[in-house]
Amino acid sequence: MSEPGDKPTTDKAPEVEIDARQIVKFAVELGPLVVFFIVNSQAGIFVGTAWFMVATTIALTVSRVVLGRIPVMPLVSGVCILFFGALTLWLNDSTFIKIKPTIVNLLFASVLFGGLAFGHSLLKYVLGEAFSLTEEGWRVLTIRWGLFFLFLAVLNEIVWRNFSEDFWVSFKLWGLMPITMVFAMSQVGLLQRYEKSKG
Repeated sequence: MSEPGDKPTTDKAPEVEIDARQIVKFAVELGPLVVFFIVNSQAGIFVGTAWFMVATTIALTVSRVVLGRIPVMPLVSGVCILFFGALTLWLNDSTFIKIKPTIVNLLFASVLFGGLAFGHSLLKYVLGEAFSLTEEGWRVLTIRWGLFFLFLAVLNEIVWRNFSEDFWVSFKLWGLMPITMVFAMSQVGLLQRYEKSKG
């Protein structure tokens, strides 16, 4: 009776591992923002920025240890958080941490469109393990994400220049993250349409 009972446990192990890795990836991206939001609401944007930097460093370290690697986009964003966060604290000017999302999103858009200009869909190198698309599919998906990053850059500029610091911090967590998730989900149809046939 013990042998039949062992097999289901072995079969379910990979599912648990996959779920755990997804949770870690989600926590790496969302965790520092939650810390930034909470500390900012209690102690202001400068203390919040310092904790944001610490939380980002911890999140990237956890990603490296648990996942064995740091995904490209969180790595680039993390480096920018540390750089612009350091400028914010050193110069006592919150403008630097506010323009960080603008710079990062413009950087991502420039890289994607720059790759297309040279005939390469760089998004394929980031998402190629997860999706199998035709070259046209990668090109269309890259254009859409490039335009979306430009949209996020403009949106960040509008929000931080016209609203309070507390509103901007809240918008980073409760606005930008949901908008990005909705956009990503809206690309499912494209992924299915351009999926490379396995035959």
